[in-house]
Amino acid sequence: MRGWLPPLGRRGPRSPLPVATSPSAPLVLRAWTPETKMERGVWNIPVPAHGPDIVPDIILSPLVGWDRGGYRLGYGGGYFDRTLAALTPRPLTIGIGLDAARIATIFPQPHDIAMQVIVTETGMARLEGAG
Repeated sequence: MRGWLPPLGRRGPRSPLPVATSPSAPLVLRAWTPETKMERGVWNIPVPAHGPDIVPDIILSPLVGWDRGGYRLGYGGGYFDRTLAALTPRPLTIGIGLDAARIATIFPQPHDIAMQVIVTETGMARLEGAG
């Protein structure tokens, strides 16, 4: 993402990065530019040290696994599902992962939120009825 976020920002859109503030809280989505001061966050991941919180129009979410309903397995902790449930209005949700990570079902739980679009190395699928 580091390669395409700066050119995107020069065209106008703001780019937020996720910041975990607590294991049980939604992510804070904080504005980022190449000049943003970064600090080490949870799991030693660099995050914006300061800046405005943003409610984005679009969220890109990593996929460890996904199913045809748009439900995703992430990296654990439920951060993205808690974040999506808390955002108003709900942004367009795009899952990004590998085609080989598609499974029959992740057995979604009531708190799981389906992605509206899945993008893999083989293409894009817009999921009807998701989100």
